[in-house]
Amino acid sequence: MSQPLALEEIRRAPKVLLHDHLDGGLRPETIIELACESGYDRLPTTDAGALRTWFQEAADSGSLERYLETFDHTVGVMQTRDSLVRVAAECAEDLAADGVVYAEVRYAPEQHTSAGLSLEEVIEAVLEGFRVGSEGRGIKVGTLLTAMRHQARSMEIAELAVRYRDVGVAGFDIAGAEAGYPPTRHLDAFEYLQRENAHFTIHAGEAFGLPSIWQAIQWCGADRLGHGVRIIDDIAVSGDGSTKLGRLAAYVRDKRIPLEMCPTSNLQTGAAPSIAEHPIGLLRALNFRVTVNTDNRLMSGTSVSEEFAKLSEAFGYGWDDMQWFTINAMKSAFLPFDERLALINGVIKPGFAQLKWQA
Repeated sequence: MSQPLALEEIRRAPKVLLHDHLDGGLRPETIIELACESGYDRLPTTDAGALRTWFQEAADSGSLERYLETFDHTVGVMQTRDSLVRVAAECAEDLAADGVVYAEVRYAPEQHTSAGLSLEEVIEAVLEGFRVGSEGRGIKVGTLLTAMRHQARSMEIAELAVRYRDVGVAGFDIAGAEAGYPPTRHLDAFEYLQRENAHFTIHAGEAFGLPSIWQAIQWCGADRLGHGVRIIDDIAVSGDGSTKLGRLAAYVRDKRIPLEMCPTSNLQTGAAPSIAEHPIGLLRALNFRVTVNTDNRLMSGTSVSEEFAKLSEAFGYGWDDMQWFTINAMKSAFLPFDERLALINGVIKPGFAQLKWQA
């Protein structure tokens, strides 16, 4: 196995992020300041270092209730226009500092209206924040509007995704508990998006298995799978290491359906026991369209660079592997083809060529 790539070198590589939640990536200092400004008094601590630790420990606890409580606090301080602009701007700044050149960041507008903002005001505030935070930093950020799968506002959110698609909204997503809330509950929204030639991804195959993935693709027509880690359940590995793909896994690979993998997050939710045993290793070896993502940077205490560093250590990945994952992600972005190609040929390939040359 080759020497793992160093984290500081990985940070210099041009990276692409497709699965990142806005409310899962706040700076602890910002949470404390926004809580003070808004009168939000339910934070477990007002010490930034201790709060960062609390978020990670709560996410690592194995308790879904405690994990979900972490989002109560971040969403709780994201209820005004100014707070949304600030959080989005800082998100773009943090991603750019980590070497991300293109990102699609998702959030659920319906979760930010408790102080009186309309859905449109929420969307416009976040778009403004990303414009401010991206300027002059060599990063382009698109947003994904998320509908909550246990609620009934998916058509409304889908219509807004179409309405704002030419000004920064890249696509649509559904998120929330998979079990008991299949994606087919929102079939009207997905059919509408398809009629409008719009892009969408679906959280599927994370907490729930193959039926969730099958429905997301074959019933709902998802362009990408959020996580999709349970596709591994449709791949048989023999004692000699040979593999046999079931029909669904073969379809996903044949159709090059992108898998938005989030290794550290999957460990926290129990979808994988360790990085070394994460299905990403086998799926990469079998040439699925795998991408590497963060999910929730605050809760997982991670960044895209740190995810790549862990994978490099676990699987011996070098620059060629990292470039493969990155180009997979850029090919899978909800961005016009010519813009994707320009980033691949003008930014990503030259960036990796320089790193390889210096290695």
